[in-house]
Amino acid sequence: MSDDGMPVGETAARLGLTVRTLHHWDEIGLASPAARSRAGYRLYTDADLERLRRIVVYRELGLDLDAIRTILDEPSGDVAEQLRVQRAQLAQRIAQLNDLDGDLARMIEAQERGILLSEEEQRAIFGSEWNPDWPRQAREAYGQSAQWQQYAERSASRSTGDWAAVTEAMTAFEADLGAAVDGGATPGDAVANRLVERHRALLSQFFPITPQMQVCLGRMYVADPRFAAHYDAVRPGLAVWLSRAIDESARAAGIDPDTATWE
Repeated sequence: MSDDGMPVGETAARLGLTVRTLHHWDEIGLASPAARSRAGYRLYTDADLERLRRIVVYRELGLDLDAIRTILDEPSGDVAEQLRVQRAQLAQRIAQLNDLDGDLARMIEAQERGILLSEEEQRAIFGSEWNPDWPRQAREAYGQSAQWQQYAERSASRSTGDWAAVTEAMTAFEADLGAAVDGGATPGDAVANRLVERHRALLSQFFPITPQMQVCLGRMYVADPRFAAHYDAVRPGLAVWLSRAIDESARAAGIDPDTATWE
């Protein structure tokens, strides 16, 4: 420091601040240099530096500049109360960050596992035929797709009750499919088309399903022995019936099911 004080740049470096910050504090009257050099440059005196150090301390504690001004300029004020307020706000922020940490942990786990249920919970909700290894297999096959990411994002917020509700809705839908076949509904008629719309809405609970994507799923229901067996257990030939119903609904919407792709 010179005999008269310390220049702005040196002051900023000494306190770990930027010159711009010091200029701002000067402009708002929070901390202004009290001296000038012979050349007219503004200099910070020892008293100015002490005020700056106090500002830095309170700013690092999280107080805003108005609160710091009150502490420094109103000596009779209750500094402890100001700090209690700041601590209460910090506690609230910590709680929010802890919640966010939990949410991030669930999202990571959902991206890796798909379903955040134990194997016992999965079998209890999805039925004894459910294989808890299927989500892992799905991730290996589709883990890099946008649909898997959307599926995981929704799964992260689902409770066991939510999964039970989804399963009940799918079970009711499959029962209505069987009843429609028993009642003589045919692919392309009004009953079948309503069921196709319902099917797409149910699957869109996992990730958005377009009519083109639904056509691709219909093909898989027939081609994949596991899906075919599942639907045919509801009613013999139901996998083929549903696939044809999806195709006819797509045609009615101007989509050629023969050329439909996953989009």
